[in-house]
Amino acid sequence: MFEVLKRWFSNYFSDPEASILLIALALSFFVIMVFGKILAPLLIGLVIAYLLEIIVTKLKRKMKFPRWLAVTCVYGLFVSLIILAVIGLFPLLYKQFTQLLNEMPQISSQLHDSLIGLPQRYPEFISDKMINGFLSNTQMNPAYFINYGKAFLTVSLASIPSIVSWTVYVFLVPLLVFFFLKDKKQLVAWSEHYMPAQRGLIIEVWHEMRSQLARYVRGKFIELLIVGFASYLVFRAFGLNYASLLGFLVGLSVIVPYVGFIVVSIPVAVVGILQWGINTEFLCMFGVYLFIQLMDANVLVPLLFSEAVNLHPVAIIVAVLFFGGIWGFWGLFFAIPLATLVKAVVNAWVRHSKHHKKKS
Repeated sequence: MFEVLKRWFSNYFSDPEASILLIALALSFFVIMVFGKILAPLLIGLVIAYLLEIIVTKLKRKMKFPRWLAVTCVYGLFVSLIILAVIGLFPLLYKQFTQLLNEMPQISSQLHDSLIGLPQRYPEFISDKMINGFLSNTQMNPAYFINYGKAFLTVSLASIPSIVSWTVYVFLVPLLVFFFLKDKKQLVAWSEHYMPAQRGLIIEVWHEMRSQLARYVRGKFIELLIVGFASYLVFRAFGLNYASLLGFLVGLSVIVPYVGFIVVSIPVAVVGILQWGINTEFLCMFGVYLFIQLMDANVLVPLLFSEAVNLHPVAIIVAVLFFGGIWGFWGLFFAIPLATLVKAVVNAWVRHSKHHKKKS
């Protein structure tokens, strides 16, 4: 057993570049785990700047813009989108969210009455005991929401530090993005000065990941906009309550493959049933919503991610669970790129180790 481990270690860790890559990955993981919350604005700004740099590069190559003009145009568009979201989108979402909270007792009462009537409508499938057990376990009782206002106020007061943090992010992240774009050459030269000389494997992994990461994040953003806006138009056309909020949630759900669709379909179905009941209008609305999801999975995703993602569904689900559990929202958003990074590291490591072994 010891000889097997020794031979395995010699095959994959005898190359200094492999050891440097391992140390770099371990150090990066440690820094993000320990200082992730503190460095969150820096990491977010870095990711956004990397994506905007793609547009800057295209403007320089195709439109022959000087760098300062390309950076000015791209950054101006970026800031304009932030202002548009803060002024136009977020107040609308907050208004509908507040309206939903105010109507929670009424919604709970309607849902409670609908569930109570199910045993009479479908006695062969549902019994009174099942419904009573479900209601007691989920506390779905109108009386449970009597003090929801006080609870919401308590949560709101407790979340003031988070609101302040997000306010800081709104100003700090765009500032960091500007400096990352403006001083790219100086920052890259400074970081290379502190990197080890034997970094060929790190560069190999980075080149393999760079194009895939750019395609994935760009494609995911486009998918989010298309699916969210299409769902909003459908909800709006059918007159569904909270159309903007639900459309926004449907758009966000594409960030988490498979799981997001299941989670967000529940509020869409609940709101539709409480508004119309299970009738033709609800079935048509939900059918069109499912059609959008079907088109997303079978047309949009293959079109946007055919070259960016080559992972088995089991690997994707494991990545979502693992990275989402570690880093929350951003772990969910970057679960697939991180899984692709792991795959790229393993492939490059094995390939480089075999090459090093043949040379020696």
